Amino acid sequence: MATTRIKPYLFVIVGGTGDLARRKLLPAFYRLLTEGNAAGRGRVLGVARQELDDDGYRALMVDALADAGLDHDLEEWCRTHLFYHRLPDATPKGYAALAARIEQLEEQEDLPGNRVFYLSIPPEVFDDTVHGFGAAGLNRSDGWTRLVVEKPFGSDLESARRLNALLHEHFDESQIYRIDHYLGKETVQNLLAFRFANPIFEHVWNRDRVERVEIVVAEELGVEGRAGYYEGAGALRDMIQNHLTQLMTLVAMEVPARFDAAAIRFEKTKVLSAIEPIATGDVIFGQYGEGTIDGEKVPSYRQEQGVRSNSATETFAAVKLQIANWRWQGVPFILRTGKRLPRRLSQIAVVFRRPPIALFERMHCEEVHPNVLLITIQPDEGFSLGFEVKVPGEGYVLRKQHLHFRYDESFGRLPEAYETLLLDIITGDQTLFVHAEEAEKSWELYTPLLDRRIAVKQYPAGTWGPESADELLHLDEGDYMLPAIAEAELANGDDEDAKEQ
Repeated sequence: MATTRIKPYLFVIVGGTGDLARRKLLPAFYRLLTEGNAAGRGRVLGVARQELDDDGYRALMVDALADAGLDHDLEEWCRTHLFYHRLPDATPKGYAALAARIEQLEEQEDLPGNRVFYLSIPPEVFDDTVHGFGAAGLNRSDGWTRLVVEKPFGSDLESARRLNALLHEHFDESQIYRIDHYLGKETVQNLLAFRFANPIFEHVWNRDRVERVEIVVAEELGVEGRAGYYEGAGALRDMIQNHLTQLMTLVAMEVPARFDAAAIRFEKTKVLSAIEPIATGDVIFGQYGEGTIDGEKVPSYRQEQGVRSNSATETFAAVKLQIANWRWQGVPFILRTGKRLPRRLSQIAVVFRRPPIALFERMHCEEVHPNVLLITIQPDEGFSLGFEVKVPGEGYVLRKQHLHFRYDESFGRLPEAYETLLLDIITGDQTLFVHAEEAEKSWELYTPLLDRRIAVKQYPAGTWGPESADELLHLDEGDYMLPAIAEAELANGDDEDAKEQ
């Protein structure tokens, strides 16, 4: 981003004392304002119900920044950049007082009226907050005004439409930034460059050369104190409908006419519109039982604090999608996510078709594996391409090897996702944010699944989910392919024994 695009601004965090503000937003701001293009240009106003003044808020945030591993002039930085306003209730009087504080702060800090309102609050209080902004005139200013909404963007199609109607009652779509932090990962952003700047891949990015696409987001952790939210959500709502589906649209989209937010969002929406209705047989739900992670025993989901003893909430979901368009007809896209899996992993695997003539199998070689392009989002962000080579010696023994690229090896520390996304909000770039139509189209796909009685199968913690999830990887002719997870173990060198097989 060019520094000339960044004008002085006020960033208002509603929920400014909450976990997201302390762990993610303020550390990201610190890095942006001290290391990045936005140096010295912004001020942050934390808004919450807690009885604090400016100095009390700064003291809290000094501790939060220190906990995030930051240690350079924290007290001075907080004294210069952070302010606080108590909003005790959602009354018109309360929002009028907030508007007055913002105007006073902008005059004091010589800010031109550019404002960001970041809703770091539970969805159930969105209504009062957005209406309060509108009633107090905070949806407009002498500069620009932007509203940031964290996921979930509704819990089904009806609630997503209701949320969009609420937002549009007071804000234009051009002002709204629906944030999905997965889209802020450097590897996700580079996916567009990887596809469209390298014809060697774009020419084979279609049904003629690609057998299937797998997108995996695996977590070692359980619900970690979020049972109150998770019991009403589950893996489909929490991860599939938003994070994984957004990644899928970036893989499957056509080349945009221009490299801007409107053109990219248009192509992503076209993908969502082309997906066929999801059959019940193309969905697997699971729930983790007792098991072992990193050598330690962990409880089952139903034993977690705050979870019902007979809970049927899915902690694992695998969904197979079919895109009915010219590029992808007949190519399955398999989205898979779960908690208490063996390790943390976010990855896209593009599995290419095998040679049409099994030349080496006729020579009594072991099975020839397909080429697989792995796009690793976390950890160890980068790309890996697997291919077969002949082992030196007599006869034909083939072994898979990998060409790989890792961001940290070439560029050092990558910016955190929130650093990227906050900078985009400040500069007005909506490319990595979800449009209202995208959110509704995605819910059109998944809401029917919420009304079906899909069996939730148990899986031991520390495994890759229910065994039946692998059934989604069977091809129509009955052939079976190893999941992308096994390929990832080879690419990362984690399983030497597997390399010899």
